[in-house]
Amino acid sequence: MTTTTLAKRHRVAQATEPRAPRLLIVSNRLPVTVKHDAGRLEVEPSAGGLATGMRGPHARGNGVWLGWTGLTAPLAPPLASELTAKLDGLKAQAVELSEADVRDYYEAYANGVLWPLFHHFLDTMPLEAPSDEAYRRINQRFADATAACYREGDLVWVHDYQLMLVPALLRERLPKARIGFFLHIPFPPQGLFRTLPAAQALLEGLLGADVVGFHTAEYARNFESSVLRTLGRASDAGNVDWQGRAVRVGVFPMGVDAEAFEALGSSADSERLARSFREGFDGQLLVGIDRLDYTKGIPRRLLAYERLLSDRPELHGRVRLVQVAVPSRASVGAYQDFRAQVDALIGRINGRFSTPSWVPVHYLYRALSTAEVSALYRAADVMLVTPIRDGMNLVAKEFVATRADEAGVLVLSELAGAASELAEAVRVNPYDVERTAAAVHRALVMTPDERRQRMQGLRRRVFAHDVHHWAASFLAQLDTSSTGARGPAALDAASLVQRAVAAPGLHLLLDYDGTLVPLAETPGLAVPDAELLELLAALALAPGVKVDVVSGRTKESLGEWLGALPVGLYAEHCLWRRPLGGHWAMRPAAIGTWHSHARALLDDWTERTPGSLIEEKTLGLAWHYRMTDPEFGLAQANELKVHLAAQLSNAPVEVLHGDRVVELRPHGVTKACATEALDPTALTLAFGDDRTDDDLFGALPPDCLSIAVGDRPLKALLRVADHLAVRELLEDICTGRARQGRGRGTPTV
Repeated sequence: MTTTTLAKRHRVAQATEPRAPRLLIVSNRLPVTVKHDAGRLEVEPSAGGLATGMRGPHARGNGVWLGWTGLTAPLAPPLASELTAKLDGLKAQAVELSEADVRDYYEAYANGVLWPLFHHFLDTMPLEAPSDEAYRRINQRFADATAACYREGDLVWVHDYQLMLVPALLRERLPKARIGFFLHIPFPPQGLFRTLPAAQALLEGLLGADVVGFHTAEYARNFESSVLRTLGRASDAGNVDWQGRAVRVGVFPMGVDAEAFEALGSSADSERLARSFREGFDGQLLVGIDRLDYTKGIPRRLLAYERLLSDRPELHGRVRLVQVAVPSRASVGAYQDFRAQVDALIGRINGRFSTPSWVPVHYLYRALSTAEVSALYRAADVMLVTPIRDGMNLVAKEFVATRADEAGVLVLSELAGAASELAEAVRVNPYDVERTAAAVHRALVMTPDERRQRMQGLRRRVFAHDVHHWAASFLAQLDTSSTGARGPAALDAASLVQRAVAAPGLHLLLDYDGTLVPLAETPGLAVPDAELLELLAALALAPGVKVDVVSGRTKESLGEWLGALPVGLYAEHCLWRRPLGGHWAMRPAAIGTWHSHARALLDDWTERTPGSLIEEKTLGLAWHYRMTDPEFGLAQANELKVHLAAQLSNAPVEVLHGDRVVELRPHGVTKACATEALDPTALTLAFGDDRTDDDLFGALPPDCLSIAVGDRPLKALLRVADHLAVRELLEDICTGRARQGRGRGTPTV
């Protein structure tokens, strides 16, 4: 077979086989180090947890990594072209940032506001928080770059706190894309998070993703709590319904490249370098390796070490702390003050305890090479990882992976994310200086057998859940997630209005709460405004239009609010009906003895749930908890449903959980009953916003149109945003029908 024939077959295969989906990785920084000096350009892969963890998926996914190169000054055209070519070779694409961008978006907002708040350091935040305008603008730039790179079927994985708005911005551009987001730092408790002026915008930004991932279950719970309290959306088995989609909230603890660290630590060079660190000192080494960041707990670690030396004079000359502090954000004032504090503590300890032959703290303020870090892991008798708040802390896992000799003890802060996995570590509360000192002493005197048993358990876990497992588990969840919106499709308002105006007859079935008026805190506050009353009257008088309001409200409320209008009324989910020009009539329904029993149970729940109230209906009951504490109210509602189901299992009653209401209604009485009076010659439009309206939507004939209001995944065919969008749509229909009627000269009702 000739080369030409093979080439032709290859081209045919490329043309006919579906293109494999790619992985687009989006992070603030690219996994490269770019050096520009004297007209020369060097681009090298960089180390780090994210760069290491995503290297395999990036290579296998045949995708693109989008991020900032670290350069702020524009390159001359030849060098710019050279950089683009080198990044293309690494399957990377640059998102450019200027010095002003870095100052305002990265330093002032991401690291000056979000970083301290998410790590519980409100006191380090500026008294007057900077505007988030630059943060929004740069997030939009990242979203635009990703959208321009996207091809149908690609997976998009956005990373970390610098880009929390990107998922929603990208969703606007790519509604059917599968988008994942992972937060590499803690998500704070709701009480802390709510202090952020942009809290709602950040939550909405994250909910643009299909999967939102966290290191620990605590962080995921904090996020779900903030979503519930800020946006009113409860998580159901790890899923949050948002804008017609199910957003998955998952826990994916990040790991390290365990095999690579083990191999490096077991090399002859690493062992030789580790021995050199101990030359001239036959005592025990304590090691701490951290970025010089106030979250890492270095001052409290030093205080614990000082307490250890003060309480245990026998350790003088027999123990040494090697503390590595990698420079970080040196231009930020809070970090400059922090460095001064660390320097002062080290000076005090060395000044107090040093002898001519022994210095208790060996301090290195610089970055170390990978080989030096690995050798320090090997040389350490006790590894101190004691942050006062940390998303995960991979140093702890790197140390464990390196120790193939199964020696060494890990002292780990219980406030690091890694503590939820590494049970065999000696855990400490870094705020308790005295007990931390005692834990370090325990680690120093631990028997070799106990050290080995602990390290064996740690290593099994670190190797089983390494960084490759982390990436694969997240991508598997994202790959199987539902794409784009589920449930009702977004409504094309112009087309619907055109169809409604052209129809010979039009029948409108309108829910009330959440559809015509916003949801109110209590039932009595949802009084219709003058504009709504005027709109309903105009609709009912428009040519060929029939209007029915189908509500769960009592007939007394509907009669008082809407009784003077020329519209039909259905109350209490169609238990009562008042046709246009007629009188109220009740459908036959059985009540039995369940009503009094259920009322007693609801009374008890109301007493135990501050802010809740009971709405009494003819045959039904509704327990509202809109004014309760959101989390407590939801928990009480879920427990109430269980009790009601058990107590009323044989009674002719249904229990419905609506929007912050638990409702009991007689069997067979649903909004579906409103379909009994449909005109087969008219176009029927049904509007509703919650589970009770699904009964109506499901009973409509195929030629009718159902329209959900809001973002819940109802059975409707179409969806609009809110009650204001409903009113605008009805106004357009009313205007069009009236104009058409005048043109025909047929003012019929």
